[in-house]
Amino acid sequence: MARTQPEPPAFDGHAFAAGLPLAPGVYRMIDAADAVLYVGKARALRNRVGSYFNATPKPARIMAMLAQVARIEVAVTRSEADALVLENELIKSLRPRYNVLLRDDKSYPYVLITRDEYPRLTLHRGPQTVPGRYFGPYPNVTAVRETLNLMHKLFRLRNCENSFFRNRSRPCLQYQIGRCSAPCVALIDRAAYMESVRRAELFLEGRNDDLGAELTAAMQAASDALEFEKAAQLRDTIASIRRLQSRQTMDGRSADLDVLGVALQGGMACVLLLAFRDGRNLGTHAFFPKTNGEDSAAEVLGAFVSQYYNEHTAPGEIVLDREIPERELIEQALGERAGHRVALRTSVRGERAAQLDMVRRNAALALATELTSSGAQQARSEALRDLLGLPELPGRIECFDISHTMGEATVASCVVFDVQGPVRKQYRRYNITGIQPGDDYAAMHQALQRRFRPVAEAAPDAVVPDVLLIDGGEGQVAQARAVLLEASVDGVVLVGVAKGPERKPGAETLLLPDGREVQPGPASPALQLIQQVRDEAHRFAITGHRQRRLKARVTSRLEDIPGIGPRRRAALLKHFGGLPGLKAAAVDEIARVEGVNSALARRIWEHLHGLG
Repeated sequence: MARTQPEPPAFDGHAFAAGLPLAPGVYRMIDAADAVLYVGKARALRNRVGSYFNATPKPARIMAMLAQVARIEVAVTRSEADALVLENELIKSLRPRYNVLLRDDKSYPYVLITRDEYPRLTLHRGPQTVPGRYFGPYPNVTAVRETLNLMHKLFRLRNCENSFFRNRSRPCLQYQIGRCSAPCVALIDRAAYMESVRRAELFLEGRNDDLGAELTAAMQAASDALEFEKAAQLRDTIASIRRLQSRQTMDGRSADLDVLGVALQGGMACVLLLAFRDGRNLGTHAFFPKTNGEDSAAEVLGAFVSQYYNEHTAPGEIVLDREIPERELIEQALGERAGHRVALRTSVRGERAAQLDMVRRNAALALATELTSSGAQQARSEALRDLLGLPELPGRIECFDISHTMGEATVASCVVFDVQGPVRKQYRRYNITGIQPGDDYAAMHQALQRRFRPVAEAAPDAVVPDVLLIDGGEGQVAQARAVLLEASVDGVVLVGVAKGPERKPGAETLLLPDGREVQPGPASPALQLIQQVRDEAHRFAITGHRQRRLKARVTSRLEDIPGIGPRRRAALLKHFGGLPGLKAAAVDEIARVEGVNSALARRIWEHLHGLG
């Protein structure tokens, strides 16, 4: 009789961690199939690895990872900084499932000065296989083209292909417009051309002061030698560089600076990089790291900084829109790799604060654009189809949410999404009346009744959603189920979206039509789509509620005053910019409003201050 093989014993994390040294290093968590789940660094391996297996409550993402760990491998390093470098190299090569991963499918553009006999100045992307010196990377091609445009004017280096260069018998148009010195037909000797190359390298290195001093000396020498045309060319070059430096001074920008901001929504993240090199704004670049369930913006930004600057030399100053874990350690590691001091700053003023604000706003905008992009929307719609077992992609998704403050000014919202994203023209709000204040079930019932009444009455323009999302638990879903039954609405997939513990995004429980309760997790594209729709319904409901509440409060407080009709009420609110401004005004200020005398102004003031 065949004997069954016993299952291997479960991994004992406590015992493993107890045998580790209190030394810095890197650990790799590996599953039974030898796939690396996670790579991390530690100041003290024993303490860090042991912390995963103690009794402290941990996020669901970490618990799911630990359940798959079959073994852990460690590597001791000389210092924490070495551990950080090794961690980044392993993350890049192994791409562990539970690490935050920096994804970028595009190669970065560089400025290249080749090693030809007469070097070529050009843009380069892709593998750095062409012999020469590379400057960059730049955030986008536009920044490189602007740099090259300026440099061709200043130093007149060729940008033509070698095949074109070797077969010229007369100068090309670039020479005619003053952007090339025509080495192809020997209108400049090699020594003079290589001097221009050297100066171009100084410019790209950001050594403008050294370059300016050198050019000034050369201009003076040319003038003394009565070479006035050469001296004039050098003068114009110096003037261009000085203008650039002057503009940098006015802008308050340092020579080298990166500004980073992060936005996180619906399980996706965007890190936006704004780069300055040699004081020139090189533009922005948006990155979309794979978060693998990480919901801390600080953790995502910290992982990005470590990984990005492990591949690219860090500038002297990096401004971040929030504090990141182990900032001092990362500063040290980046400085050692770059060969100069690197400062990570979060508290900034003036120009830096303005740049940071712009980066924040653009990160949020880029993420919103990515969330609603056709490709991403299609992928999330397909995932939702599979999760709900639909025969085809949901063509119309509606979501209902309720908003009020202690039962006051209750408003229900209905937002509509199709496979392309939000359909804002079809959004609806319902002012809820005639219910017990704070009764969310009754509010949901009323809103859904009003929404599906045209369907029940067979109105010609009535439409039915493929998927109906209800923001709430079983109680709200029961109300929706009852309304659909009353209206004889068939074919609608009803899904409740119940908030997770501590209302943490990504921990939502979905109440499916077949009675199942599932938690897809923050990495699920289907849940990300549901979160996007639910968040939009929440935003739309809150906006409507606030507008209704403000209108109700302003109207009721002023209408109760004898002598205040609609015209005077509108004049008062317009004059003082709203009720808070009116309440803060003195009696004589109120009396200056057209149609309001001193006696009425006194009554208004007393009523608003509880004295009337």
